[in-house]
Amino acid sequence: MEVTCFGTDGIRGVANTELSADLALAFGRAVARVLPSEVFVMGRDTRRSGYMLQSAVAAGIASEGSDVLDAGVMPTPGVAWMSAERNLPAVVVSASHNPFYDNGLKLFAAGGSKVPEDLEAEVAGELRALMDAARTSRQAPSGHGVGTVIHDPSLREGYLGHLLGAIEGRSLEGLHLLLDAANGAASSLAPQVFSMAGAEVTAIGCEPDGSNINDGCGSTHPAALAREVVDHGADLGLAFDGDADRLVAVDHRGAVATGDELMVIFASDLAERDQLPGRGVVVTVMSNLGLHVALGDLGISVRTTGVGDRQVAEALDAAGLAFGGEQSGHLVFRRWATTGDGMLTGLLLADLVKRSGRKLADLVAASMTRVPQVLVNIGVDSPSLLDSAEVASEVEALRAELGDSGRVLVRPSGTEPLVRVMVEALDEDVARAAAERLSAVLVRVAAQSP
Repeated sequence: MEVTCFGTDGIRGVANTELSADLALAFGRAVARVLPSEVFVMGRDTRRSGYMLQSAVAAGIASEGSDVLDAGVMPTPGVAWMSAERNLPAVVVSASHNPFYDNGLKLFAAGGSKVPEDLEAEVAGELRALMDAARTSRQAPSGHGVGTVIHDPSLREGYLGHLLGAIEGRSLEGLHLLLDAANGAASSLAPQVFSMAGAEVTAIGCEPDGSNINDGCGSTHPAALAREVVDHGADLGLAFDGDADRLVAVDHRGAVATGDELMVIFASDLAERDQLPGRGVVVTVMSNLGLHVALGDLGISVRTTGVGDRQVAEALDAAGLAFGGEQSGHLVFRRWATTGDGMLTGLLLADLVKRSGRKLADLVAASMTRVPQVLVNIGVDSPSLLDSAEVASEVEALRAELGDSGRVLVRPSGTEPLVRVMVEALDEDVARAAAERLSAVLVRVAAQSP
């Protein structure tokens, strides 16, 4: 993997090998050159390598003459909010849902939006130049021109206040919530903010040790949360990933609600309260066909974009819409955030459940009928496989067989060395067989590649 290239959510790699301190230092310098600002905001998740890499990035920024406001351990959406609130560019050191030995660098432009692809390409070019020891672009500042790192605890309190503001003074009193923070960036914040909102809170996955982030817990492993919800008789379970930008919800019976189901529930509620401008939402190509049918029946239009909450946010802004998201649980409430925010989504969901007087299970049952969808991840780091004539031929053959009653999607992961296969069909066995056929072709072509 070439870590100097951006994926769908920044740069990721194995910490201290693929993503080294030297590269992080150069990244900080490149960012300061491409996005010139007197001050940058920074935060990180709980990974063992986080402080090392954050220090290196901050040193690079400071060496170019800019100061750094250090928020410490902070969810990605919290740093994005700080970027918007203070109109400053920002960097987050996190690999989101990846295992602890990976880490990553996420970049936000002043105003809190993830930087567009053209600026990412400029940063990547500057980074490559800086990593080449034979090239120097200018004399480094010295004396008073050198930047510094400022620890600012008020950033945390401001973010908590912002989150609570989203439920507009209403209380969650009477709800028993089970939270799983994935031993990540929300470990201390999530129990605090939901308790401040009035809920009774039971928390798991809130004891980070640097290497247990996402380890059998959080949004990528909701089984533990589901068991605890049932055992404690909780009303609702909320699981976040390592950097807390996504949410997976569990009902009182321990059943997981998909991001698509949550989007239909939220869109319906927002439309009823006249808070859905344009009466439209944005989803990605991964969203289930059942979502499209359900929202169509509600008279809500659907715009489809590529994978990644940055693409969702850009499409929302371009169309003047206010809500959208991904099946994975990245939901963007544009009134309150520039990016997906798991704790914000959890607060709004708990508020919706209480206002409706209904259990999440009932809301999900009334939301949509899912079309069977099979997802398969192929462990290859060769996106060029998708250019293979054999792969293209198999994809077209499957699409012809499924017709209008199904879909086939193949794409490289933007965050891991994987190719992802998704097949939908009215019959789950048909979808599974098609996904297995296509996966076998991908594996065979990969084995034949040099």
